[in-house]
Amino acid sequence: MGDFIRAKRDSIQPETFGLPERGHRRSPGLRRSDLAARAGVSVEYLTRIEQGRDRNPSAAVVNALADALSLDRSERNHLRYLAKIAGGECSARTWPAPPRRDVRPSVLETLRLLEPGIAVVTNRLGDVLAYTSGYELVMGEIGLLDTDTPNLTRYVFTDPAARTFFADWDDVADEQAFDLWLAPSVENSEWLTAELAPIAGPDFTRRMNRHLVPRREILRLNHPSGHELRLLRETLELSSDAQQLIVFLPADEKTAQGIDQLRRRPSGRLRAIS
Repeated sequence: MGDFIRAKRDSIQPETFGLPERGHRRSPGLRRSDLAARAGVSVEYLTRIEQGRDRNPSAAVVNALADALSLDRSERNHLRYLAKIAGGECSARTWPAPPRRDVRPSVLETLRLLEPGIAVVTNRLGDVLAYTSGYELVMGEIGLLDTDTPNLTRYVFTDPAARTFFADWDDVADEQAFDLWLAPSVENSEWLTAELAPIAGPDFTRRMNRHLVPRREILRLNHPSGHELRLLRETLELSSDAQQLIVFLPADEKTAQGIDQLRRRPSGRLRAIS
């Protein structure tokens, strides 16, 4: 929580809020004293929050900080979520069970109804749990689906091909790193520490710690076939399962034509991976 507040403060220029520039500073952005004044808290209290020495700010303080930082809705939700887990509501004893890797039959049936569209079911770790033939058509040539337990987060951060395939790799990397905050569990922590962080390197750790709330705009893909695909994403949260059903739609006619050309080749079939 403190990291997120500090990162947002550092990203705001004082003149944005009509505050005077006060000469050279060692660090960029809004001064701690200015943020404290805008939020109606003391500088000492804000310092304790940013340094992680006070992990139980009231809802009123959290909302005041959100207002003072002019956070948008997604950023406000993330700040409230961080305050919740920082306050111990998601401690080791009460963290949810590890994310499900099985997909309910009704969700699989929904996928079948979406054929031959492009759709996938994932969890917050990035595990690819089930997908349509259309998803396999688009993603099948990049290596993501070659393992028994495909994981998009691991692929994005560890496979060099991902930086070419995703035209906006930086944005996709930020999305995958951010999603890991939304499903805390003991298993997640062990997976991050023991497996992903060592091979993903400092870039992954940096993205995790800066808490950049992604915009999730059009997904641009440089497909191995030579097609440039631009896809809109519609996401259905399967809250009881801690999973997401994501449907990809062509963002323009050129992409629709490219997908039609890909479909003329032999395609795969729906697969569910448990």
